[in-house]
Amino acid sequence: MKRFSSFLALSALLVVACAAFAADGPIHARYVTLPPHNNNNASVPAGTLQTWTGHIQGSNYPFVMVGTDPSSTNVTTTVNVYVIPVNVCIGSGSSKTCFDPKTKQPNGASATTNVLNSPIFQNLDYTIDGTDLGNTQYEDAFQRSNFWTDVMTNSNYHVLLKPILVPEQTLNVPAGDGTIATDFGVKAANVDINYFDAQILAGLPKLKGLTPASLALVLTYNTYLTEGGCCIGGYHSANGQQTYSEFTYAAASSGTPFSADVSALSHELGEWLDDPLTNGGNNSPCGILEVGDPIEGELGAHVYGDYTYTLNGFTYHLQDLATMKYFGQSPVTVNNNNWTFQGQTGNLPGLGNIGECSFGS
Repeated sequence: MKRFSSFLALSALLVVACAAFAADGPIHARYVTLPPHNNNNASVPAGTLQTWTGHIQGSNYPFVMVGTDPSSTNVTTTVNVYVIPVNVCIGSGSSKTCFDPKTKQPNGASATTNVLNSPIFQNLDYTIDGTDLGNTQYEDAFQRSNFWTDVMTNSNYHVLLKPILVPEQTLNVPAGDGTIATDFGVKAANVDINYFDAQILAGLPKLKGLTPASLALVLTYNTYLTEGGCCIGGYHSANGQQTYSEFTYAAASSGTPFSADVSALSHELGEWLDDPLTNGGNNSPCGILEVGDPIEGELGAHVYGDYTYTLNGFTYHLQDLATMKYFGQSPVTVNNNNWTFQGQTGNLPGLGNIGECSFGS
């Protein structure tokens, strides 16, 4: 996801333009990255996120990623993920409308339950271009694919996510910071991202058990964030050493909306995995190392770059992610030298011919 102009004058890429208009501007399907915040709060619990350092094309492009070095370790890293459902309410009194993650989905489970039961946190077997990457979580399969020539030997290498569900919170959005609109066929809350981010920062110190060794993950339902127009499906950032992310679970009565179920979550966690602190240090020959952005504008059979997987009686949408080869890694360690996790080559509808840095970063 692109760097976002909240506190710093940074630009966001507008990826997919739609014909409808929200109250504060045109609808664009996009993701953003907030610059890290400087945390001077001495009460922040101790803890350090497990990370390792590597590089793309020598010392010119160093990076920090979650987990351990797959070329020299053969271990499993497990990161606790505090899942924080937020019931977003717009209006007051009899005119109040709430967008609640407890809302039942077609399979009878709530959006929150579907997230916990999704391939993000549960295992599936991923075989891409004939390579069995393992029976594991989606993000772990992606990272194993990125460093497959190492993982072929260090087969016990994993980066796994352990969800910890915390009690749902309710956010009553002031009139000046939120409206209701229909976006991508979804009746949705549109909430200013600066306002929402401030609420997250105020709430994180109150979350019992959370330390910088874990990820704070805010789940909203049919809620798109805005800045100069809708629609931001999610973002990730850091407050000091504490990483956090927000995503929306979008559900439409028909069709596939932007950020369908866990699509935005798969995008955000892939980027958190490969750029956890959003501190500008994870650059590549084509810019910041954000693995979801290049594919999110795809159209056609895989609109928004989504691929479907069925698990626990529900069909999930998970976004394809650009591999380290796409970002100029040399020598390439990626499974089958693929440009994307799903093995896409040639022309991607809505984007063009894929190659190194072909769709930006």
